[in-house]
Amino acid sequence: MTQITRDDVLHLAQLSSLELSDSEITGLQADLGNILNYINKLSELDTKDVEPTYQVTGLQNVWRDDTVINYGVTREELLARAPESVDFQVKVPKVL
Repeated sequence: MTQITRDDVLHLAQLSSLELSDSEITGLQADLGNILNYINKLSELDTKDVEPTYQVTGLQNVWRDDTVINYGVTREELLARAPESVDFQVKVPKVL
C-alpha cells in the first residue's frame, strides 16, 4: 500500500500553486493514496500476450513519400513576387 504523507500533498500543492485547507489536504491525501493503490493493482495484471492499442477507431495514418517537386520557379523569383522580403524570407505583418 502506497502511503501519501501530508508533506507530499503540500509539495504537490506548492508545485501546482494551490492553497489548500486542512480538510482538503486530508481528503487529497486519501484520494491520492487510493489512486496510487489502484495503479499498483493494474501493474499486477499479466499483459504479456496483449497487443498494444494505438488506435481504437480503426483510422490509419496515410503516409506519402516526401518528394521535392520542381515547378520551374526559383526561390529568387518567388521572393521577387512577395510584397516585402528580408534575408531571403517573406516579411509579413505581426499578428498578435
